[in-house]
Amino acid sequence: MRRVAVLTSGGDAPGMNACIRAIVRCASLKGLEVVGIKRGFAGLMSREVVKLGPREVSNILQLGGTFLGTSRCQEMFTPEGRQKAIGFLREEHVDGLITLGGDGTFRGAAALAAEGSVKVIGVPATIDNDVYGTDFSLGFDTALNTALESIDRIRDTAQSLERLFFVEVMGRTRGFIALHTGIASGADEILIPEVEMDIDGLCRALKQGYEIGKKSLIVLVAEGGTPGRTQAIAREVGQKTGLDYRVCILGHVQRGGSPTARDRLLASKLGLAAIEALLDGKSGQMVGEMGGQITLTPLEQSWQKEKEFDRGLLDLLKLLAT
Repeated sequence: MRRVAVLTSGGDAPGMNACIRAIVRCASLKGLEVVGIKRGFAGLMSREVVKLGPREVSNILQLGGTFLGTSRCQEMFTPEGRQKAIGFLREEHVDGLITLGGDGTFRGAAALAAEGSVKVIGVPATIDNDVYGTDFSLGFDTALNTALESIDRIRDTAQSLERLFFVEVMGRTRGFIALHTGIASGADEILIPEVEMDIDGLCRALKQGYEIGKKSLIVLVAEGGTPGRTQAIAREVGQKTGLDYRVCILGHVQRGGSPTARDRLLASKLGLAAIEALLDGKSGQMVGEMGGQITLTPLEQSWQKEKEFDRGLLDLLKLLAT
């Protein structure tokens, strides 16, 4: 193992830059050369490479996004595209590849590991936190805190006007952001993809909230896979209850911003773990942290196995929302 490449793919996540920094500096201390692939797998196809040393990654720890850039690349899902990528890595004398991203990134990474001679390690970096094999993925904690700050502000105006607010957070297929932020923000109700929605039960709960003396109500909604879902839910609730409501969609603001201390720490630990995994001869694995311990999970399991969420948190929300 002499030369390592690193790329970021899919949606950006706070903490990616901190992880790249850790990868480069830990690799340098172990005598490895590192190159960065710009714009993810698309940059791999178009041969966009930059040399990275300890000084090239100075002062990026605190930056959100990814300074290497990212993209989504459909060509990686074709045999021809993967062979093009494998050929380029071979020409660049790359022995190991570290990919930062979520399940889409890991599907491409797993294919490269299976079809080529380059050893591949994945690092979970997605604000959705939906990757199996790690308690938390890079960017999740920052997204929570960003959403939390926004909801705290919304509550100020909701309280002043005694109004019902529906707040949409990211989460197309999983509700980790909504669940954790909902409890931290004191939301009254949470709607997540993992639990079937009972619109009549929601209406009853909201009306009861006002009946017991609440001056405002917050319903946190994971965006789901249907555009306009939150607006449709709010409209139906408004029609059935007669309550005055507003809808606020937080959107991509949740992806940006300086990473929290927790994300910076996790990024640093996983960056080192990725380099150590390559030096140990590992490939086709994702590094993660579970129960405070660094773990290795086969890349295929990161998307084939469903990550469980703590249903006890839903019960806690009900208790605290009374």
